[in-house]
Amino acid sequence: MKLRGSEIVVKALEDAGARFTFGIPGTHNIELYDALEDSAAVTPILVTDEQSASFMADGVSRTSPVIGVVNVVPGAGVTHCLSGVAEAFMDGIPLLVLTCGIRSDSGRAYQLHDIDQLALLRTITKGAFRPASAGEIYAMVRHAVDLARSGTPGPVAVEIPANFYMLTQEIDGFEYRSDAPGAPLPSSPDIEAAAALLNAARHPIIYIGVGAATAAMMLPALAERLGAPVATTIQGKGVFPESHPLWLWNMLGASAPEFVRDAFDACDAMLAIGCRFSEVGTGSYGFTPPANLVHADINRDVFNRNFPARVAIEADAEVFVADLLPRLSLRPRPDRLMGRIAEGHRDVLDDWEQHPSEDRVTPRAFFEACQRLAPDAIYATDSGNGTFLAMEQLRLDTPGRFIGPVDFSCMGYAVPGAIGAKFANPARDVIALAGDGALLMTGLELLTASRYGVVPVVCVLRDGELAQIAQFQRTAMNRDTCSVLPPYSVEGFARAVEAEYLLTARDADLDRVLTQALERARSGRAVMVEVAIDYSRKTYFTRGVVSTNFWRLPLGDRLRAIGRVVSRRLVRP
Repeated sequence: MKLRGSEIVVKALEDAGARFTFGIPGTHNIELYDALEDSAAVTPILVTDEQSASFMADGVSRTSPVIGVVNVVPGAGVTHCLSGVAEAFMDGIPLLVLTCGIRSDSGRAYQLHDIDQLALLRTITKGAFRPASAGEIYAMVRHAVDLARSGTPGPVAVEIPANFYMLTQEIDGFEYRSDAPGAPLPSSPDIEAAAALLNAARHPIIYIGVGAATAAMMLPALAERLGAPVATTIQGKGVFPESHPLWLWNMLGASAPEFVRDAFDACDAMLAIGCRFSEVGTGSYGFTPPANLVHADINRDVFNRNFPARVAIEADAEVFVADLLPRLSLRPRPDRLMGRIAEGHRDVLDDWEQHPSEDRVTPRAFFEACQRLAPDAIYATDSGNGTFLAMEQLRLDTPGRFIGPVDFSCMGYAVPGAIGAKFANPARDVIALAGDGALLMTGLELLTASRYGVVPVVCVLRDGELAQIAQFQRTAMNRDTCSVLPPYSVEGFARAVEAEYLLTARDADLDRVLTQALERARSGRAVMVEVAIDYSRKTYFTRGVVSTNFWRLPLGDRLRAIGRVVSRRLVRP
């Protein structure tokens, strides 16, 4: 049959279950956009910037089983989207990066947009491919989607030369047989060793990452059988239900409250599932697991990289937990432990309630109102203080409801990430938690949301500075540099992107304003809520990271750092 490459790509996307592509058309891929216009299954979404295209696609993949697709032109389209692709790569999020290439049939040099873009993409993808003929396109796109989802998920790029899109070519048909590797199965000796170690432990603890999401339904039974408290990584938030009496916190060690540190200090064995012990996920390596560490992950490369494991098991989390559970001895109900955990959570809550903000919005009050008024909402965070506040304040019971940039920590994620999540989950409330610095990067995407009637509630956490960095600077240096934002009007910004503007200046405003905002968004109208957030109180995460890194300094550097802070306080006008 004779088809244009653009028609082949659309067929491959449809058969792979894609529902949206995000990008901006250009001269090289207008044939693809024309073909997408005729698709009943895949909708092309026009964005304002390709970085947002990759964040939107990421939001689709994090909150649904649908593959997120970035659809960009050669050259600048690729370089603009790289930050979002790198975020997906480091956070383990499946994406299809569909880029166009220059013409491969002209024989000419110095073509428009001519760079080696696959060389750029290979460093931040699981694979980067270019078909040599139109007959390879269908299978290559399908393979890319399978590869993106297999093992540790991640982005995969396919570059299709522009001439393949434009010219009609003869192909044999649409045949594809998946060659993606299946999930590895744990070996019986490894499972037996893990079970023996955990059964012998007096006080085991469980540490869960987002890679354990496939086993989410079985994790409460696992914790109850072991009688073990459960902590998660930041990305793992919600993978274990946070209403469960054995749930501890989204962090361990120095970046967690005292009751969490006490529980961790008492443990003599750890079961870690679907995590990599990354820098952000451990609060700058602010804790060291016990020697009796059982580490299960689908990717063997993560074992023994930061902490040695007594038993390392390469397996999908669901298969691993199903194999492990019947081998574990049932322990008595840990009532005393659960009582201490409940008391610890009450103490954290009471501390917030006893110290409300006098003239701004108390973070605890804000997040409590969000959860009460939108109990099933998906939250998209950004890189900064708001992420760690949301992590510590929200209580989520299912995975896929807390999304944001973690290991690459790229600012500007919240608004486009939330829009992508809303495209994938149109019936659910989606709340973007955008810092006022991050809003300046990608807030224009509310134009995209308005155009398609797919709008999250955008809450602008307004404090006039890059709060996370400013807190680090003031703690370590007693001054801030280049972290205070130029003044701008959030109301004016909202007007520019055709969004309704609402202001919550104090705790008393929260219920009224958030109710209005949710009503507007549910009716398809863009809305931006300026939240005069009180960041005066540091998060556990911030305090822990500062403390951890300070005590790592050599003695002389610690003394110099203290001297600098003290001297600047003495001479401050």
